[in-house]
Amino acid sequence: MSNPKEPAAVLNEFDLEGPVISARPYGSGHINDTFLVTVQTDDGGRAENASRSREKRYILQRMNDDIFHDPKALMENVVHVTSFLQQKIKEQGGDPERETLNIIRTKDGRSFVQDSEGNPWRMYRFIENATSFDQVEKPDDFYQSALAFGRFQRMLADYPAGTLHETIPDFHNTPVRLAAFKKAVEEDVCRRAAGVEKEIRFILDREADTHVLTDLQAQGRLPLRVTHNDTKLNNVMIDNATGQGLCVIDLDTVMPGLALNDYGDSIRFGASTAAEDETDLSKVSCDLELFELYTRGFIEGCGGSLTEMELAMLPMGAKLMTLECGMRFLADYLQGDIYFKTHRKGHNLDRCRTQLKLVWDMEKKWEQMQAVVALYGGNTGK
Repeated sequence: MSNPKEPAAVLNEFDLEGPVISARPYGSGHINDTFLVTVQTDDGGRAENASRSREKRYILQRMNDDIFHDPKALMENVVHVTSFLQQKIKEQGGDPERETLNIIRTKDGRSFVQDSEGNPWRMYRFIENATSFDQVEKPDDFYQSALAFGRFQRMLADYPAGTLHETIPDFHNTPVRLAAFKKAVEEDVCRRAAGVEKEIRFILDREADTHVLTDLQAQGRLPLRVTHNDTKLNNVMIDNATGQGLCVIDLDTVMPGLALNDYGDSIRFGASTAAEDETDLSKVSCDLELFELYTRGFIEGCGGSLTEMELAMLPMGAKLMTLECGMRFLADYLQGDIYFKTHRKGHNLDRCRTQLKLVWDMEKKWEQMQAVVALYGGNTGK
């Protein structure tokens, strides 16, 4: 990704509703460069409407093509999925202007533009009177995110998932991730493996688990779905007035996958009692109350669109996404911390250990997790 021009260099390319007043950095994302753009609009331009001039806001993003190598394919996914969602929301009497992302086209109808240095830029309508949270401020926020991601699954249940591009191939293919981990252990380029033999053994002891979901998919027992693949709380907009989950955002990693991965990654991140890089492992566990809250919301949001096998495998989705994340952190540590940003010595190792502790704790609570799924899954599966 080359250094960008100022946003002003591309703003003129987009079909905006008035002259730009300001464009300033916005949000807390680490992948794309995001700007909040404000334009001045009016209601007709006649003198009698001068007092009715107002502002409208947009989100402008420079996509990170170091991570997303094919911005054209990425934006084709976003265009097709958001168009499908807009139609579904209309049919259900919702507000497609607020309940899904709305792409702002360029003046010549494209979904994104490249500046003179080749950087890809895209624009969305800003969703007013809604907030995304980086951390759970109250339990209902977590429940609302579960409802939102469940609804996302339900509305896209009949979308032909196989027609979408894989923006990051094998992103949640756990056996492929395990193979990459084994390679990192074998090569041991930084001579760190001897100090983490316990963690390596923990992962390798669970090799059989890593194939469970992909085997079921290969057997046709788990359906291919449209998946979000980054189901953190801050990718759901919460309506300021109602406190309800309004809109799922950040669709860069939308691609074919398993619903269990979306559910599992939410549990991994949101039901943990500690930060992802907590060094005191006694603080790390899977909070069963948060697990139950999210499971109830996700199943409710899915509205019966999950199959019986998907419901039965929800705990495995949580365990595998956590194990996969742990092995990715450990592989990066063994390779010299070349992928995940680190802020201290051993940071990726600390992250790995929290994930493995979570896996261990889930295994201890396995029957309780299954009971929660059975309680809310009931006969809602197909």
